[in-house]
Amino acid sequence: MKTWKIGDVMTRDVVSVNEDASYHDLVDLLVGRRISAVPVVDGFGRVTGVVSEADLLRKIEYGGDEQPRIFERRRRRGERAKATARTASGLMSAPPVVALASMPLAAAARLMDANGVKRLPVTDDLGRLVGIASRGDLLRTYLRTDDEILADVRAEVLRPFLADEADGVTVTVTGGVVGLSGRVDRWSSADIAERLTHQVAGVIEVSSALSYALDDRKVEAPPGPFGTY
Repeated sequence: MKTWKIGDVMTRDVVSVNEDASYHDLVDLLVGRRISAVPVVDGFGRVTGVVSEADLLRKIEYGGDEQPRIFERRRRRGERAKATARTASGLMSAPPVVALASMPLAAAARLMDANGVKRLPVTDDLGRLVGIASRGDLLRTYLRTDDEILADVRAEVLRPFLADEADGVTVTVTGGVVGLSGRVDRWSSADIAERLTHQVAGVIEVSSALSYALDDRKVEAPPGPFGTY
């Protein structure tokens, strides 16, 4: 079955800047485009960092106070350095948190959460920028229609994994909630149908009322030629 990747939902028309972009140009870009961050790329189009509104606000926060305090933490020293920077190379947060276009959406969501970021520059295998994905982009799969979800459950779950049993399963989708009912041969078939349906893009919840003729969790393998041990 299809596993949705971050490349399926990313914004391809992404704005970027080079490392020598000035502070003024960065402010003008973020305000003019109404975006909160911009990827920084080198001469080969590879992502080297990200400049966010927070990075640019360091200049206001420190108000020209360039003198470090005694025993100042490394993080604050870095923020103070950004307050004096004039180009993207000094303002950007690096190394950047990026995702390959082939990264599954679930992995991308975990990466965002683990690093506390709201967006991910998306790269190809060579590290070149090909798009950007926000939290909203990852959530876009939940805007799929019920008919689209229904078609995927039938085509990507029931037909390939339940084979002859698929005709005994009824599928309904309402507001992203999938209902499974009917009868299959084995418990394992009902379990597979429910678990894989959860993985279909856009599914919010699965309510399974599938019954089965044989509970194969309790079926023991026949003893081998040397008995059981």
